[in-house]
Amino acid sequence: MASTFHFTKETPPDSMFSDFQALNKFQNELFSQLVQFAFHFLLEPSKSARLMTQLEEFAQENSIGVGPLRNVFKSLVSLPNSALKKSLSPQQLQEDLQTLGLSEEKSQLVASQFEANLLTLSKGALSQTLMVNQLVDIEWKFGVTASSSELDKVGNTFLQLKLVINTGNGTKNVYLELTLPQFYSFLHEMEKAKASLEYLG
Repeated sequence: MASTFHFTKETPPDSMFSDFQALNKFQNELFSQLVQFAFHFLLEPSKSARLMTQLEEFAQENSIGVGPLRNVFKSLVSLPNSALKKSLSPQQLQEDLQTLGLSEEKSQLVASQFEANLLTLSKGALSQTLMVNQLVDIEWKFGVTASSSELDKVGNTFLQLKLVINTGNGTKNVYLELTLPQFYSFLHEMEKAKASLEYLG
């Protein structure tokens, strides 16, 4: 278990520790539903109003206070979102969750959902970034996992992208790390976008 947090150099607020302690009390089936809600929110933020209604219905059906549920849901969403922005691996996200007090089983569930949706989340974050900012430069490098606590990941190839973005108030760097299959899928999407732009141009 990590003694420091990957997603921030600052100590998370005490409320976040309390929220994850509260999440431990949820039965696995209910917790799984909350995780699904959290990733639906991350994948489709434009439908947040509908999701909030679903969350209220969830609270009523399970005799949970709406206010406390919103608080724990906010923490449940914020950690995968921070992990995405910091280009953390699912394993690093799981370590952070466990450090915050979430059980190993529940942490694994969140991390597995994060891994399953990582490409879609990365593409969404990149699209949002490029919609409001100008891409100035891009750098990439390939790497091979030489050491890992998970034996089946040793020897896996990955790609690290560094995007230099003009925000209008200077430039900032955006980092992404993709597996080779994720990169090829990402490349395919970019080629389709390029073809569409050329057609419309």
